[in-house]
Amino acid sequence: METCRLCEIKRPRRFCPALHGDICGPCCGEQREVTLDCPLHCEYLLEARRRDRLPDIDPRQFPHPDIRVTELFLRENGDLLVFLARSLLEATVTTQGASDNDVRETLEALVKTYRTLDTGLVYETRPSNPFAATIQAKLQAAMQHYRDQILQASGMHSVRDSQILGLLVFLQRMEIQHNNGRRRGRAFLSFLLEHFPASRETPGLVSP
Repeated sequence: METCRLCEIKRPRRFCPALHGDICGPCCGEQREVTLDCPLHCEYLLEARRRDRLPDIDPRQFPHPDIRVTELFLRENGDLLVFLARSLLEATVTTQGASDNDVRETLEALVKTYRTLDTGLVYETRPSNPFAATIQAKLQAAMQHYRDQILQASGMHSVRDSQILGLLVFLQRMEIQHNNGRRRGRAFLSFLLEHFPASRETPGLVSP
């Protein structure tokens, strides 16, 4: 009798795209985004997302509470927000093995960096976590390319460090709200994929 690829006891009931093999329902539920790097498109992961209970976060406990992010600010910087969210999503899904926890470290390092830039200092905070550091490098490269394009088109620097800082803080707070607490969880990435879908095909977004 064929058995589950994980427990090797129960009868398999579903195909696991993370293992490329069949597993039982209990193993899927227990190991999903814990020991398994579940692709964002997995139908069982998407079904579980609909039942996920997000953490109950007190906004007063958010990091960097002195940085106000208003609805007006988000509307006025909507295009830049979309670009940053999409770039963060792409940077993460193209970093093999990266999860929401790595994104959290990336965003905290970038917020600290842009806080110093906003005061006129130049000091880059880099995470020791190699996944977070890779995501940070990719995102910073994308932001520099974005700024270069605006400079080439308009002849002036029209993106201020304070704008990027506010949007990074907003994304940081969204990550805290949508992190499901699983070691390899990517619920925040699913949130980005749903609300800021890529304008072009991105490797790793819809494939295992």
